Amino acid sequence: MDIEKRLEELGIELPEVPPAVANYIPGVAVGEVLFLAGTIGQYNGEIPFVGKLGGGVTVEEGYQSARLCGLNHFAMAKHCLGGDLNRIVRAVRLEGYVNSAPGFQEAPWVVNGESDLLVEVLGEERGKHARAALNINELTYDAPVETILTLQIRP
Repeated sequence: MDIEKRLEELGIELPEVPPAVANYIPGVAVGEVLFLAGTIGQYNGEIPFVGKLGGGVTVEEGYQSARLCGLNHFAMAKHCLGGDLNRIVRAVRLEGYVNSAPGFQEAPWVVNGESDLLVEVLGEERGKHARAALNINELTYDAPVETILTLQIRP
């Protein structure tokens, strides 16, 4: 499967690689594994949803924020892989952190925003992954979601 072609079929345009807000890089490849940095739900520097899930941000808005995290991860992977997304073999592990008000229990459905995107783009077999969806009480810029992705790649 040609990942760039699949993105085009889905009408998806990748954002610019989000700039680092501290002392880190977008990703590190070690052998056949690409560890991507955490990213929040932004698109070319704009953060469309801000705040806590269960405290003003809806599950659907959180889902869309997580989907934006996934778009950023594809942009970061493309950058780290010299522009060749077809080096991605499969999604391995997704960690999702959901900025939650007390009592919010729906983090898994929020993080599905990126999980569903991975399956849409990579297909069922290559896109399914291990995952954690965790509630957290604060995130940078009051973003609703931050995710971290690990991919298997061709060296």
